[in-house]
Amino acid sequence: MRFMYCGDVMGKSGRKAILDGVPQLRERLGLDFVIVNGENSAHGFGITRKICDAFYDVGVDVITTGNHAWDQREVMNFIDDEPRLLRPLNYPEGTPGRGINVYELADGRKFFVAQVMGRLFMDPLDDPFSMISAVLDKHVLGKDIHAGLVDIHAEATSEKMAMGQYLDGRVSLVAGTHSHIPTADAQILPQGTAYQTDVGMCGDYDSVIGMEKTVPIERFTKKISGRLSPAEGPATLCAVFVETDDKTGLATRVSPVRIGGRLIEIVPEG
Repeated sequence: MRFMYCGDVMGKSGRKAILDGVPQLRERLGLDFVIVNGENSAHGFGITRKICDAFYDVGVDVITTGNHAWDQREVMNFIDDEPRLLRPLNYPEGTPGRGINVYELADGRKFFVAQVMGRLFMDPLDDPFSMISAVLDKHVLGKDIHAGLVDIHAEATSEKMAMGQYLDGRVSLVAGTHSHIPTADAQILPQGTAYQTDVGMCGDYDSVIGMEKTVPIERFTKKISGRLSPAEGPATLCAVFVETDDKTGLATRVSPVRIGGRLIEIVPEG
């Protein structure tokens, strides 16, 4: 199976990168499945039903979120009824939505997607390690699941790397999101799980993690708070591409993907 996970979509320019880039990458890479982190897609804060539908229309199969999942309050009205929109698994019991789901492709293969949120320098949610392990006991790669992704939406690189090593051999890919900067460590771990500490963002990199530069710089230099707004220059679509063995579900190939905007382009051979 071939799939791609696109990092945090930041505002209007990030949305355009997804709407333009996903269809061409699906064809160019022969993708079976596409996942996008959409938690910053609504002007940098949350996601709306309209944005979800626009992403689905161009070939996005599943949308993940993170700590900004609830910034657009309308999401509360539809997340329970939208199985393609996920929030972190380790929110407290009773939180709307779901943190995991299994999706069946047209050819009958099954793809597992789950998201957890880290706890270092983040909200003190439930333990992401024990919660995802319990879920994976019920969805076994290479048996009832043909491929699967776990996203760890976290601040600390150590926590993301620990999750990758902890789940090595149990999922096809462990990918980090949240810090908006693509890391250079895409690799296949010893037991066959693909890993990248942070996929990066889909947004304008002439910015401060996707935000227009002036206000963040003033916060650091003058301690003056202002309203943050997404940068709206040309965006780079940042993602990770994985190819798996259908029998085991383990990764046979992993590569970063970067197209458009300011960053150096990387697209693996189809």
